[in-house]
Amino acid sequence: MTGRRPRIRIFRVRELDQYPDAGQRMRILSMAVLAVLIASYEGQIAPVVPLLLDDLDITLTTYGAVSATALVAGAIASMVGGRLTDTVGRVRLIVPLLMLTAGCCFLMTTVHSTGQLLAVRAVLSVVDGMAMAGTAPLVRDFSPRMGRAQAFGFWTWGPVGASFLAAAVASLTLPLFDDSWRSQFVIMGAVSLVLSVVIAFNIADLSPELRARIVQSERETLGRADHTQPARSRDLFRHRAIWAHVIGIASWLVLYVTLVVYGQTMLAESFDLDAATASQIMAAFWTLNIFTLVLSGRFSDRLQLRKPFCVAGTVGSVLLTGYLAGLVGRDDVSHLHIAITGALLGGVMGCAYGPWMANFSENAEDVDPRLQGTAWGVFTFLTKAMGVVVLIAVPRVVESHGWRAWLIVSLCCMAVFVPASLLFRGPWRRAKAAPVESPQDTETPAAAPAGE
Repeated sequence: MTGRRPRIRIFRVRELDQYPDAGQRMRILSMAVLAVLIASYEGQIAPVVPLLLDDLDITLTTYGAVSATALVAGAIASMVGGRLTDTVGRVRLIVPLLMLTAGCCFLMTTVHSTGQLLAVRAVLSVVDGMAMAGTAPLVRDFSPRMGRAQAFGFWTWGPVGASFLAAAVASLTLPLFDDSWRSQFVIMGAVSLVLSVVIAFNIADLSPELRARIVQSERETLGRADHTQPARSRDLFRHRAIWAHVIGIASWLVLYVTLVVYGQTMLAESFDLDAATASQIMAAFWTLNIFTLVLSGRFSDRLQLRKPFCVAGTVGSVLLTGYLAGLVGRDDVSHLHIAITGALLGGVMGCAYGPWMANFSENAEDVDPRLQGTAWGVFTFLTKAMGVVVLIAVPRVVESHGWRAWLIVSLCCMAVFVPASLLFRGPWRRAKAAPVESPQDTETPAAAPAGE
């Protein structure tokens, strides 16, 4: 049954006291995906960076410093938001924060100086960081392990879909508004505000008791947290698998963040493209990435394997990044050639990302299912921290050695993920026989971690 309890005055939060069936879960998961899409879309600035630099008369180095400062504030906020989402609930934080970020988009249209840009981006980064930290735990709550990689593949449609949406909208509308970068933030704010209202009236939360369970399928619960012991954040980092995830994904994210932040700029400067054409090519990258995120997640769930997908996708990404680096500086490379290379890179990166998210969620869940928000707060922190590194490092490397050098740096960083994956928990191959039912029931503590 679903109990309705007023949580805040602005809207009512539906809190479920019984684990929902597939239909309910899909409806709520769709709202979670929509929430992360909004939170990510509101922070998209890559398609208009070349225009913004010219209008405000700032260098790429100055822009990098401004964005890095804003991201530092957002990274800290994400850690706080991750912990809060474990204690006060997911929805109570997400919806008000989404509406605040929509307002920040409109505020961006008033920016006319470097100082104003820093102030607005810092506020947006703080609010967005706290909101994002609550979306991944919400997806975990409504996705049993039998379908978790696919669910996180849909979750990733948020940040990936936001990049695609921003690139597509920019390519279609910038010519209509005389290449005004402010037009994009008006569109962002209007779309996000409307969708935030839709989410507010259609999303729900699990009760704390249900969030403390480890759910294999709708009918099978592997275990639940031991409520005689408090949930402690430090327990996560007593396990080497969690440290391996942190180090591995931090390195993997260097290339991903580079493409999110500087994708269009890199293409424009490396291949002499205009802003609209660069956005079209990045749209091709995100299109195949979105497709493989869900497809690889589906196969990962069917086989109940995570690590082979992570490693195979990462190795493919390393090879294609090296190939793309070889294209930089060549005059005989067509737009189609660049688009196909970028799309393939997006595809193999998608193969790795969704299954990794499921693996990280399950490894953290094995430690204590009550710490999902904390674990994903760490992930959001890492995403923004790597954004800071990229924003500071890219201008310096590019100015002195060019974009090819930075792609090689990104390639080397991504390669670190492969040895780190050896410490993740979970099988490398499918068991020959069906797994024996766990002796633990719903009254026992959390299940022991899966074998390495």
